[in-house]
Amino acid sequence: MTDVQLGYTIFYVDDVAATLRFFVEAFGLEQKMLTPEGDYGELDTGKTTLAFASTDLASANLEAAGGFTKLEADTPPPAASITLVTGDIEPVMRDALDAGATLYVDPVDKPWGQTVAYLRDPNGILVEIATPVG
Repeated sequence: MTDVQLGYTIFYVDDVAATLRFFVEAFGLEQKMLTPEGDYGELDTGKTTLAFASTDLASANLEAAGGFTKLEADTPPPAASITLVTGDIEPVMRDALDAGATLYVDPVDKPWGQTVAYLRDPNGILVEIATPVG
């Protein structure tokens, strides 16, 4: 069997640079790179890279196969989330809300010992803020 590992999670957004700025300001993540064209950028999140590409780039790559569903901040989020893990979700949530996130689900203590809350970034991406599993 071939060695396979998750390398990137990429979301397609209208403004890559603004999205990177949001995640840096909201969550303290470090920007790894942004192309000179501003159509692709990455954040340092550990072994797996969180990346954003422009919707124009997505159209060029995916249009022939039927396109894609564009993120919309005012419709229910897609059935996927970015999960960021922290020991204390309250200050992380506060910083994210100050940076422009919107609260989607208040913090909830789960029976397995984890606290989770859901925010949406300005693009409509669902972001779960969670403590480590109990």
